[in-house]
Amino acid sequence: MAQDSQTLHGDGISAIIVAQGAELVSLQDAQGFEFLWQAGPAWRRHSPVLFPIVGRLKADQLRHRGRTYPMTQHGFARDKPFAWAERGPRSCTMVLTDDADTRAHYPFAFRLAVTYTLDRQQLGVTFDITNTGDEPLPASIGAHPAFNWPLLPDLAKTDYRLTFADDERAQIRRLKDGLLTATLEPTPVAGMTLDLSERLFDDDAVILDQPASTSVRYAARRGPAIEMAWQGFPVLGIWSKPGGAPFLCIEPWHGIASPVDFDGDFIDKPGLMLIAPAAKRLLSYQIRLIGSV
Repeated sequence: MAQDSQTLHGDGISAIIVAQGAELVSLQDAQGFEFLWQAGPAWRRHSPVLFPIVGRLKADQLRHRGRTYPMTQHGFARDKPFAWAERGPRSCTMVLTDDADTRAHYPFAFRLAVTYTLDRQQLGVTFDITNTGDEPLPASIGAHPAFNWPLLPDLAKTDYRLTFADDERAQIRRLKDGLLTATLEPTPVAGMTLDLSERLFDDDAVILDQPASTSVRYAARRGPAIEMAWQGFPVLGIWSKPGGAPFLCIEPWHGIASPVDFDGDFIDKPGLMLIAPAAKRLLSYQIRLIGSV
């Protein structure tokens, strides 16, 4: 493991976080069973932090006050080194602030702190976004953890399902060329249950932009399972690589890709937070490990 990392230990759980992107790169139970995707050839990331956008902007350009700025999908935080603010045996905090490089893509002042904390069989993650400038801060943020799918190699992908806390009856959104389509589609969730298959992702991510639930369980009929809960995120993305890949991403988002027909200024883009000067926003999610091999 790279030197610039922190290993956390809790009761029945351990995690490794690296300063590059403030990214979680390992999540294991007491037996050393790895739940997190290990960044193989199908996708070279583990659990990137999406900031200051979620998804794509049209033409990969951010418009603000008559100027355009290049902004790639999911923003720049996942590719930036964070500074360590706190490092302990059970928790750590990393911070990213604006600089000349970020302002060339995103002309706003900010401070983003990401905190990881272990408790009994649970990892908690908190995003703390502060507007350090003198104008409203338009921003999005999202989590993108990828879990091994299947968790047990002797099970099929189709043995797994997502079980939501509530019935998910609302229609879903999809993407075309990374942008949000205008058409709502019927939900593939039957009541509280989404049966998983590779074909589910033929049209990219499944986007619940009106989820009734704030938690979900990822499990098969046997073996280890994962429960995720989130606070402050109004959208949930579920993704695996179209065509098949051995991971499943469960992604709480505050923000969404630009609609295909949106051509306005960034500050008017649907789904953004607008944070007042000197104000902050706190968002969090938790991953609970259940069972064992």
